[in-house]
Amino acid sequence: MQKSAEFGSPVLDVIRQRRSRRAYSEKMVEPEKIRSLFEAARWAPSSLNEQPWFYIYATRGQELWNDIFESLNQSNKVWAKDAPLLIASFVRKKFIRIDSVNPSAKYDLGAANAFLSLQAAQHGLNVHQIAGFNNQILVDNLHVPDIYEPVTIMAIGYPGDVERLPEYLQVREAAPRERFVVEEFVMNKAFDE
Repeated sequence: MQKSAEFGSPVLDVIRQRRSRRAYSEKMVEPEKIRSLFEAARWAPSSLNEQPWFYIYATRGQELWNDIFESLNQSNKVWAKDAPLLIASFVRKKFIRIDSVNPSAKYDLGAANAFLSLQAAQHGLNVHQIAGFNNQILVDNLHVPDIYEPVTIMAIGYPGDVERLPEYLQVREAAPRERFVVEEFVMNKAFDE
């Protein structure tokens, strides 16, 4: 599989700027910027306009921040401890209008999280999405009703000094930002042709 650190075609500057770094500065994220992140998520497309996403956020210093942080795997706690903003994202499992499971809920949350992440990049913020967490601890700590399912936690803040990270993470942070080239995942033919 071929990868490249170069952009093969023009893209929006905010896409070029977006990163998933692990080093955070101590600067807190301003309340108006936090609100802006959720406003961006609000406008994401969703199946049947269900908007099945739900967020709980906390800033460092709040007990709620600790409740979210406690659910992270140890390998993520090493660096996420410096993030001034943690956001737990959830999906509503069923459609509101019909008593049926929403098979598109996680896809729709992904779109909302992408919008949120791009808005964060526009503000000069770093978003690192985390799948490595204990669902049960998060559900228990946040008293999550059964109608919601946790999907990701996001660590957000201004970029910080990479040298404050453990050496093995410094190496990962310095690695080039590579992606599969478009030809590796896009075809203009059926799979069997």
